Amino acid sequence: MARRKDKIKLGAFLLFTGHHVAAWRHPQASVGTEVENYIELAKLAEAAKFDAIFFADGVAARLKDVDAASRKAHSGVYPFEPITLLSALSSITKNIGLIATASTSYSDPYNLARQFGSLDRLSGGRAGWNLVTSSDPDAAYNFGHDTQILHGDRYDRAEEFADVVLGLWDSWEDDAFVRDRESGRYFDPEKLHRLDHKGQHFKVRGPLNIPRSPQGRPVVVQAGASEPGKELAARTAEAIFAAQITLEEATTFYADVKGRLGKFGRSHDDLKILPGIFPVIGRSESEAQEKFEALQELIQPEVGLNLLSQLSGVDLRSYPLDGPVPLDPPVTNAGKSRQELLLDLARRENLTIRQLYLRIAGARGHWQVVGTPTQIADVLEERFENYGADGFNIMAPIMPGGLADFIHLVVPELRRRGLFRQEYEGSTLRENLGLKRPPNRFSAGNAVAAE
Repeated sequence: MARRKDKIKLGAFLLFTGHHVAAWRHPQASVGTEVENYIELAKLAEAAKFDAIFFADGVAARLKDVDAASRKAHSGVYPFEPITLLSALSSITKNIGLIATASTSYSDPYNLARQFGSLDRLSGGRAGWNLVTSSDPDAAYNFGHDTQILHGDRYDRAEEFADVVLGLWDSWEDDAFVRDRESGRYFDPEKLHRLDHKGQHFKVRGPLNIPRSPQGRPVVVQAGASEPGKELAARTAEAIFAAQITLEEATTFYADVKGRLGKFGRSHDDLKILPGIFPVIGRSESEAQEKFEALQELIQPEVGLNLLSQLSGVDLRSYPLDGPVPLDPPVTNAGKSRQELLLDLARRENLTIRQLYLRIAGARGHWQVVGTPTQIADVLEERFENYGADGFNIMAPIMPGGLADFIHLVVPELRRRGLFRQEYEGSTLRENLGLKRPPNRFSAGNAVAAE
């Protein structure tokens, strides 16, 4: 098989203490609660020429009855709201992309379009929106709901939400603001486009009161792998934060989603698939394994069980820890693709509940690799060259050391193989990801295509 001509894209998924569920207990992990911690990480990733830094988010503290597990983990408590944090980081970075998560279930499309439009302009065209529908049941209670929004309803809302936001980002053409002082003409009204959206969930007149950015509009990222999630991604997303463990799963997902693009008038290169990887790196296999075991020993059973229950959407506290994982759980209203992934893993490896939470305590269902820099570069190359990924979101076990290990040990090996850039290709997130700059859908020549 001929080698790919493009190069691996890399994102740094920053979780304040690290991605392992017990990272905060590790003596070398940063507490990660101050802006200086993120400045350090952002500068580290940009110096390594990463495409983007990426922040997850939630809108609820998961403190059910302040139980034992909640007292022993950060339980959805984040140091900062991510758009605010990335706005600060935009001033101390120059090239790296800035991707934040925001929910379509618990946001308003006009405000969200305005916030991300502002971040895009503040950063000179480096913003990305990770569109999620929020599977956390506790979030609903903070936004006037008496129960969690149903999975199907969340995606119905998300479809319309995405259309409104994308339309608002095209409110102004690139050259709409003439600002001619002599004539007193500030903008060209022919290049202003009101949305006038009226749908099932939203009624939004527009226009957005933020001009277009140097990259046209923020990059849209998604993470859903359910059937509705894949359809929404194929229609609207430009990058997918995927979660597949095996090469076969990765190549199947890649072909599935890329194969859906044509019916929406999109090409193979209009969407980048970037699975998460949790790398534990040692200069030898034994050193890597020792690092991993040191983290695993810090997991408290109630925390591991709580994590598994959150991700599966099923309360497993009544089941014996060393008994089998129930493979026919009740239908969940949480993340369906993640529940399916965990059940497939338990079935494939015949895992008990304890073994399953130990298995996912680092990567939370994403791809986990423990090994030397060469071994990790080998598997990244294999997945990339076999079209299981266009790049990877690096989920460091602890911060900042885990990210520094990947940068100092694995990135040079990827460069030696010609798989990763030496310098940034451009100044915007789109340029560096290899995505086209979108034309304004309402401008002359594009209006028919937008209908």
